[in-house]
Amino acid sequence: MRNGRILVMDDHKDIRYIFSILLNRSNYEVEVAEDGNKAIELFNRSIEEERLFDAIILDLNVPGGMGGAEATEKLLEIDPETKVIWCSGRIDNPIMINYKKDGVVSVIHKPFNNDDIYEALSIAISNN
Repeated sequence: MRNGRILVMDDHKDIRYIFSILLNRSNYEVEVAEDGNKAIELFNRSIEEERLFDAIILDLNVPGGMGGAEATEKLLEIDPETKVIWCSGRIDNPIMINYKKDGVVSVIHKPFNNDDIYEALSIAISNN
């Protein structure tokens, strides 16, 4: 039995791969997107298929594409109960410090380790 469904959005292929491997090993079903537009597309499809995501991990900075902050706004417009986790290497970014005011349930700082990911997911999923 799966622990849940997770959507991971990051512009770096290697980061998407790392998340996929770690989460699959922990019995999560994982889908990945390279930018916010693709994440929203996958999110809408999950609603249509009635296979909702338990949490969504979004990279804040996506050069040349929709990043996590804008994607969060759009996802929460679609479903205000969406459990969003932001991921960024810029820990000094004020948006990462004040993430809760944007409807985000947790953050992951890059570079991250397994415990960082599982702690953020635990917070998000326990808020369901």
